[in-house]
Amino acid sequence: MDFNPTPDERLVADAVRTALEAHRADHDRWREMVHRHKTFPPELWTAMCDAGALGCVVPEENGGNGLGLVAGALAMEEMAALGFGNALMVLGTMAATAILHHGSDSVKARWLPRIASGEQKFCFAITEADAGSNAFRMTSLARRDGDGWRLKGTKVFITGADVADQMLVVARTTSRQDVEAQGLPRTFGLALFIVNTRAPGLGLSLIPTHGIEGMNQFEVHFDDVFVPGEDLVGEPDMGGVALFTSLNPERICAAALANGMARYALDKAVKYANERRVFRNAPIGSYQGVSHPLARVRVWLEASQLLTLRAAWAFDRKLDPRTVGSYANMAKYEASRMVMEAVDRSIQTHGGYGFSEEYGVIWLFETARLLQTAPINNELILSFIAEHDLGLPRSY
Repeated sequence: MDFNPTPDERLVADAVRTALEAHRADHDRWREMVHRHKTFPPELWTAMCDAGALGCVVPEENGGNGLGLVAGALAMEEMAALGFGNALMVLGTMAATAILHHGSDSVKARWLPRIASGEQKFCFAITEADAGSNAFRMTSLARRDGDGWRLKGTKVFITGADVADQMLVVARTTSRQDVEAQGLPRTFGLALFIVNTRAPGLGLSLIPTHGIEGMNQFEVHFDDVFVPGEDLVGEPDMGGVALFTSLNPERICAAALANGMARYALDKAVKYANERRVFRNAPIGSYQGVSHPLARVRVWLEASQLLTLRAAWAFDRKLDPRTVGSYANMAKYEASRMVMEAVDRSIQTHGGYGFSEEYGVIWLFETARLLQTAPINNELILSFIAEHDLGLPRSY
């Protein structure tokens, strides 16, 4: 077994590091992004796209580099390891995989090259006030209107809707009541639509939140928004499969970002522990009370990275979606727990300075904590693993 990524898979990560090295996160930029909710700097988005980070899951014939999700995950980890995070990179990957696997040839030709180049930014709209972890409770409805559709409903916690160009929207083409009345599977009746974020009838309401640097969250209102028929991804009522095709890469990418953030936090802690002297003119890193917790984080980071690569490898090789789903969920679960410990130990290593904006560690805490709740909460992941991997009774 060879656990090393291929040279081609490392290529994009190396290009990302080269592109972003000159833009290493500085305190002023973090302060702007985190505390003042400024958007992710456009020059950094351009640098990531030029490095090929968004083209990994897009085949060469559709304008990407076709290197796969392993390469994409490594690129996102490298970005986070340099002190940057960008949710739209994850959401763009989700949109690309859904379109690639379920879109018509014309949909692929129109959108995939523009996603790969970064020309079109995508966000993702699935969550509703009464349909969070249980997406099948959603009520947003798309009804036929000539050759197109009219979309009505409300989504919540939609990341980056103000800066995205397009929105991949999950809506019903058959109401939940009709699905239940006809005794159809609960996965029936969903569809995916590409909706322009500036379309008439689409409104945004800001939700003040913390945890996603450089991005805001919104409640999105669809008031009979017209969607051309050509912007339907897949078939009406059959979007359940397409939905989970995109959710697995989302969890893998979230794990990759967590791994990179942990590297960033650990690097800062190690640097400080090698420099800070308190007793006997010895660096505090010589104290086992400091070094052992950091060493444990290093072990957990290695395990999380391997699990993340295993999940991405399974996706790239088109293994059974349930198998991919198990690895994707486990990777997200382990990475979210590991990064929380990494950030906590980095803060503890810095002592009082861990809470100082000057050292830039405390800013990681909210995002690390968010990853235990989003894009899927860890309790639901454990329920999924208990049912699908252990064969225990369904609990949700």
